[in-house]
Amino acid sequence: MNYRKFLPLLLALFTLTACNNTTDENSSMDKENSKVNAVVTSEETTTPESTEPPAQEPNIEVIDGITYVDGILIANKTYALPSDFNPGVSDEAYDALTEMEIAAAEDGISLFIVSGFRSYDDQDVIYNRYVSQDGKAEADRYSARPGHSEHQTGYAFDLNSLEEYFADTPEGIWLAENCHKYGFIIRYPKGKEHITGYMYEPWHVRYLGVDIATSVYESGLTLEEYLGITSEYQD
Repeated sequence: MNYRKFLPLLLALFTLTACNNTTDENSSMDKENSKVNAVVTSEETTTPESTEPPAQEPNIEVIDGITYVDGILIANKTYALPSDFNPGVSDEAYDALTEMEIAAAEDGISLFIVSGFRSYDDQDVIYNRYVSQDGKAEADRYSARPGHSEHQTGYAFDLNSLEEYFADTPEGIWLAENCHKYGFIIRYPKGKEHITGYMYEPWHVRYLGVDIATSVYESGLTLEEYLGITSEYQD
């Protein structure tokens, strides 16, 4: 039998079959690539759910016009004290300060009170003097309006100096590193004026008790950040 006359037909059939297989393979590869691309696109555009727990709302109580946040008495630009609130220096805070002064002295450091408790009326005189001197906007950066001063709580003290350079003195360095051990915090830290409402005061300490003061210190937060509250005047 002469197969030569069938050879062109066989070659044509073979070529057609090969083309069909190649088309099917390419189509299959295209489908797989589409699936992969779809998965990648989905992974890239999907935002993972946050695993962080929602911030806990602070427990704010107002008793006789005095604000307590998680049990801590607060006086700042948001929360004011009544004009007749006149407790004097806290015995607990003063005893803790005395203990801190003794410990500092053992390290060759001298700490002493420059300013302690101030009544509402005292703060009124001081604040308005600063307003007359520097204007209200500037005074609000470093002096509390009457009723908003921590000194009225009886838990705050200004120590040694009212100048910022105090931070770089041996006394200022010791205070910043050790005051939490005696229940105090540096109340208005550097670079946090937009949060606390006041410029840096390395001399101003606030008594909270050892446990809370240590927790605030180790967190690196201001008291406002730690409690989740603001410090802003309404006007």
